[in-house]
Amino acid sequence: MNEESLKTIELEMAVLIRRVASINSRREESLLRSAYLLLLHISTNGTAGVKTLAADLQLDISTVSRQAASLEQKGYVEKAPCPADKRAYFYQITELGAKELQQYKEARMKKLTMLLEDWSQDECDNFGELLKKFNYAIKEL
Repeated sequence: MNEESLKTIELEMAVLIRRVASINSRREESLLRSAYLLLLHISTNGTAGVKTLAADLQLDISTVSRQAASLEQKGYVEKAPCPADKRAYFYQITELGAKELQQYKEARMKKLTMLLEDWSQDECDNFGELLKKFNYAIKEL
């Protein structure tokens, strides 16, 4: 990679992060980004304990515990006892949580559709694949 490409990527990443933070700070959302990812993970992968969620989402256990407690307080998840260890528990999504997740996801998809409406299908496909590749590279750090 040449230095000019690296400079462009660095600058555009900084701009992207600033703009996303700005958008998130000026609107009231029912789910915070972190809560969305936690709820999505439970919805997609099924019940999970705090340690598993923390490892999968690359967060510390206290952060996941705090986020899960907030989701439980809102009625989006509930605790289910662990069959192997009665002292432990798993989080599972509730009907209300699934409904909220679906509404939030639909709103996100609508915004993305508006942002990308002038993009070709190839551009969207390439962008998605490159984002996936970039996110994977970050995960491996």
